[in-house]
Amino acid sequence: MKLNNVSTLTGHKGKVWSCAWNPKGHLLATAGEDKSVRLWSRASGGGDAWTCQTVLAEGHARTVRSVAWSPCGNYLASASFDGTIAIWNKKSGSWECTVTLEGHENEVKCATFSPSGLFLATCSRDKSVWLWDVDNDDEDYMCASVLHSHTQDVKKVAWHPTEAILASCSYDNNIKMYREEDDDWISTSTLSSHSSTVWSIAWDPKGDRLASCSEDCTVKIWQSYPPGNKEGIPTQGKDPAWKCEYTIGGIHPRAIYDLDWSSTGLLATAGGDDAIRIFKENESEWICDGTEYSSHDMDVNCVRWHPQETDLLVSCSDDETIKMWRLIDN
Repeated sequence: MKLNNVSTLTGHKGKVWSCAWNPKGHLLATAGEDKSVRLWSRASGGGDAWTCQTVLAEGHARTVRSVAWSPCGNYLASASFDGTIAIWNKKSGSWECTVTLEGHENEVKCATFSPSGLFLATCSRDKSVWLWDVDNDDEDYMCASVLHSHTQDVKKVAWHPTEAILASCSYDNNIKMYREEDDDWISTSTLSSHSSTVWSIAWDPKGDRLASCSEDCTVKIWQSYPPGNKEGIPTQGKDPAWKCEYTIGGIHPRAIYDLDWSSTGLLATAGGDDAIRIFKENESEWICDGTEYSSHDMDVNCVRWHPQETDLLVSCSDDETIKMWRLIDN
């Protein structure tokens, strides 16, 4: 497989940290060191030309580290090093920040809406994961739980694709799982196998596996085993057991900062060697099926598959650019 660069988007000043497609895939949000969020849409002629339609510059006082859409596509959450999360909507006709969430002690690394839209999860360098109850009608966000399961900076939170199950990963080398129980949130599992910071995690489309990537230059594939599983792997209560079933090692020469699992089962990875790699599962092995070696001029921070166009991938980098890629079968 080959990646063909079909568009390069410029406008951010400084590192671009995060990119996120809205649910329909006709808007792309990007965020970076210049304290702004940019919204991009397809140029009027269609095709692969994208143009910046809005710059959201009023929400944050420091770097914006991540952006995420609500499942309905009407709300955007941005997480910042200023310790706040901004919620944006365009009820007034143009995008504006209508809610600012405070509580984390310092840099917020990630904010993401649950698949139901009823919860927002956030995580921070303060070692905590926060769960917020979301009521967008009243623009009301209430803190439902503060979880101190990690012992270091929490890098990312990611929701199961269909259920109210949350995963987080951290500078403490571990991944944690959480669910709601009796109006509170509890940590149910610790996934330990990485030997350094776990930078990112991504669920597979069905939600029974999780991929993680790390400063240790590996990607790990974790499998869940529900209670009563035919393999006979012991579980506790109603929660599944998690096992690392595969390690992709020896491929990435530097830290892997992000990965994303496509609806067709492909894994895209990005990291400190300026490359983007595509992996596919072949029977029970993961094969590197394509490498774009100098995809960017500097570290690649984020990769995201388009929600509808399965051959379209977006990436962003320390080199101040966002790039669109089409996946081509050789």
